[in-house]
Amino acid sequence: MKMTRKEKTESMKHDTTGKKKTDTKHAGKEKIETADKDKEKLQEELKASSEKVNELQDKYLRLSAEFDNYRKRTLKEKSEMIKTASEDLLKKIIPVVDDFERGLSVLNTAKDLDAVKEGMNLIYSRFSEFLLQNGIREIESLNQEFTTDLHEAVTKIPAPEENLKGKVVDVIEKGYYLHDKVIRYPKVVVGE
Repeated sequence: MKMTRKEKTESMKHDTTGKKKTDTKHAGKEKIETADKDKEKLQEELKASSEKVNELQDKYLRLSAEFDNYRKRTLKEKSEMIKTASEDLLKKIIPVVDDFERGLSVLNTAKDLDAVKEGMNLIYSRFSEFLLQNGIREIESLNQEFTTDLHEAVTKIPAPEENLKGKVVDVIEKGYYLHDKVIRYPKVVVGE
């Protein structure tokens, strides 16, 4: 016997177990509740993530500003240091200049040439000592082997002696080291 559609619907309504209809309603309700809980959980996670992002962004901005301030401060300190770096050196050289001035003032009225020479030698000695104390020393060049890494050849002349060939026979301008760095190359004449 074939049931019509209407009969099937009626039979479901009057089903003694009533399981099918109730299960479907209950399952739908559970799905909605689960979806609502998932939605709330996701919204909480989104809120927490947004707060974390805002916190990290704030930390980044503060760190960036702090670094910018540090950079500006160090540039200012560096420029101040460059301006005043030679102050200590210049304070040390002033007494030598004072000695030169005293020597020059006596030079015009001095009758004893030996005393003037001695005074100039004292000033030169004091100035040489000052240079040594500050790490400046002369490059020994005379009668040394000529090297392009250390000397600047101005000219070549015939060597006055056979053993001076390829060596420095005259120093036009002295050269100097500052500690181990050449700060001025000596200008020399080389024997050939």
